[in-house]
Amino acid sequence: MLSNPGDAYQDTASPLAVRAKNYLAGDTSGWHRHGRTQFLYATQGLMTAITEHGRWVVPQGYALLIPPQLEHNVEMHGAVAIRNAYLLPGSLGTPISVCRVLTVTRLLDAALNALADEAVPYDVLGRSGHLAAIVMDEIAHAVETDFVLPMPSDVRLRRMCQSLVEKPATDLDTDDWADQLGLSRRTLTRRFRRETGLSFGQWRRRLRFVAVLTRQAQGGGLREIASEVGYDDPRALKDMMKRTVSN
Repeated sequence: MLSNPGDAYQDTASPLAVRAKNYLAGDTSGWHRHGRTQFLYATQGLMTAITEHGRWVVPQGYALLIPPQLEHNVEMHGAVAIRNAYLLPGSLGTPISVCRVLTVTRLLDAALNALADEAVPYDVLGRSGHLAAIVMDEIAHAVETDFVLPMPSDVRLRRMCQSLVEKPATDLDTDDWADQLGLSRRTLTRRFRRETGLSFGQWRRRLRFVAVLTRQAQGGGLREIASEVGYDDPRALKDMMKRTVSN
């Protein structure tokens, strides 16, 4: 059976419950699911959330919105502090069907930190209720980022992508991979874009972007990281990071 962290916060009568928690470098949540929508906010460190559909990187100052009943595992890179909000399904107005990395405003940060100190269930008509209303409104209007690495469902493409996740410096190009997988270049590129929404080149740049963020959180130096993700020149790596963020 999958574990279900935070049962006391999910079973409360309140439509929203927030708790604070700290993790050590290398900790993982283990595979689990929640009955409620989860808003996982990193106030310190960096997390990587994994589902069968992809990987989401959550740096400090960002949060991951996770649909209810979605199996996921969260890995901690460096010491991580979180504010974890559990919302009743449907409370944001529109159904949440996929994970999304969202920016966290200063107002949302302050309200989440204040609610983490309040006992549940909240007094809907009191201070806690007002804070909860702010949190819900700010989450509903939060801006989405591209800190996601989608994974294809096709078995051969998924095997290729998993190999690259494990060794992001691999420099095989599209033709090389097509040969290895027994596909034509056209079939590989069309199927890859259909299943991920990205070209292979875009996906690999995003993979390396995610890998850099993860290794930086673990304390790696820029030159060492550049080599690990396939760049001989740290300046070229910096340029790639800037382009990825600006896009």
